[in-house]
Amino acid sequence: MSSPRHVPVLLDRVVSLLEPALTRDGAVLVDCTLGLGGHSEAVLSRVPGARVIGVDRDTDALRLAGERLAPFGERFTGVHAVYDELPQVLADLGLDSVDAVLFDLGVSSMQLDERERGFAYAEDAPLDMRMDSTTGPTAADVLNTYDARELMRVLRDYGEEKFAKKIAGAIVRAREVEPFSRSGRLVELLYAEIPAPARRTGGHPAKRTFQALRMEVNDELAVLRRAIPAAIDAIGVGGRVVVESYHSLEDRMVKQAFTAVTASTVPHDLPFVPEGSEPELRLVTRGAEKANAAEIDENPRAASVRLRAIERVHPRRTTARGVAR
Repeated sequence: MSSPRHVPVLLDRVVSLLEPALTRDGAVLVDCTLGLGGHSEAVLSRVPGARVIGVDRDTDALRLAGERLAPFGERFTGVHAVYDELPQVLADLGLDSVDAVLFDLGVSSMQLDERERGFAYAEDAPLDMRMDSTTGPTAADVLNTYDARELMRVLRDYGEEKFAKKIAGAIVRAREVEPFSRSGRLVELLYAEIPAPARRTGGHPAKRTFQALRMEVNDELAVLRRAIPAAIDAIGVGGRVVVESYHSLEDRMVKQAFTAVTASTVPHDLPFVPEGSEPELRLVTRGAEKANAAEIDENPRAASVRLRAIERVHPRRTTARGVAR
């Protein structure tokens, strides 16, 4: 059984948002961020007729989730892919559409717990941070090869770090003495560069830098920018897309994508909506839902969650990218 820290954020609420789309026998949910399989397990347990396709770029997550979900037999299919590859995943499985798509963005509990992955700043570990440890540059590569301007951009845009310029300069100077390889040295540098008053507020002083490096290493925003329209295109009538975000840039991107496909294009002064002009999708959540105090006490990761959901109410006339079908 998973430990309490592996309980997915807002699990009951997420399942309740997905369930209306999964009522038909054989309905398919794509869990685009499978992780340890907590969401998928809950859906498979509570919605007996549903199937789940679990997508993850992390091979360790796929293995562990596969073991956890093995009792559900052929109702679960694991796929090694990045979630912006959703169209190809569905094509490979012979599916034209699905009934629901779920994203629980950010780093998983398992990745934080595996010290050698380098996601956590609490322990000294190799500076890796790749969600797929089989490919791509590491956080150490970013620290050791990006120039000061590029480093400042990453820290400012992805970490919302006020001292991005100061930290970037310090990183460039420090790597001339010795390249970065482990997280402990980076944490020491951050303590030295971030002024003491700022260190006393806003959580651990390394939190923003580590978040920024992780997002850069895994190209998270670009992947999400491609994945949300693909998910919207993938659902049929009655289908839902549910997204949990933990970063303001992610949530803004999801909000803009959802607003674009649920907004009416009919002039406000028109007394009626012509047939065929209705938005194809509707918002299921009013704005972004947040966790309550009890949820945050039980699961501190829930403090920053923003939950949004939409539902398709009319057949597709265009794709979410605006290309006519």
